[in-house]
Amino acid sequence: MDDETIRQQEARSVAIEAAAYRLLREKGFAATSMLAIATAARASNETLYRWYGNKQGLFAAMVARNAATVSEQLARDLAGMDAGKALRRLGPRLLAMVTGEQAVLLNRVAAADAGRSTELGEALGRAGREAVLPLVANLIGAASRAGALKVSDPREAATVYLDLLLGDLPLRRVTGALASLDEAAIRRRANRAWRLLAHLYRNEGGSR
Repeated sequence: MDDETIRQQEARSVAIEAAAYRLLREKGFAATSMLAIATAARASNETLYRWYGNKQGLFAAMVARNAATVSEQLARDLAGMDAGKALRRLGPRLLAMVTGEQAVLLNRVAAADAGRSTELGEALGRAGREAVLPLVANLIGAASRAGALKVSDPREAATVYLDLLLGDLPLRRVTGALASLDEAAIRRRANRAWRLLAHLYRNEGGSR
């Protein structure tokens, strides 16, 4: 496959997934068919089945793309910063992405499909926290080496940080118990998570 064909296929994939998001917002997962997505994206139904296999495969691809976009955006935004500053910047960006509309829609899709298949739930598990955790752990490790934190196990500390930052917010957003967070609420939550992390890991070797 030549470069131009790859670019064209990528553009078609983006258009198909954008159409799927629109239909999800309007109709929900159960009422969104592959044919409806193909029609909205001006693609053939055969193309969707050939590329994705079925509706679950399409939404699993959307989950993977969303996770990759989040990780790439965070890495790009934080490039060149010292680790402590990067961690403080990471919180608001990550919180906004995880509680944003696309993430909420994908979580609702996985919940709606859970009675028939675990495919989407497993895709979310692979592409969600586990995709971001290494980036956070690397930053925490660098912050520890620079003296901003004292951490013996950066991956464990990253897990603690994500728990502090996110808590049950993604679940509450998915269930509709919580409206989208405004910028001030996101900033307060992120600042609180950083302060608590710094407090927990300011003594010997990250002991808590």
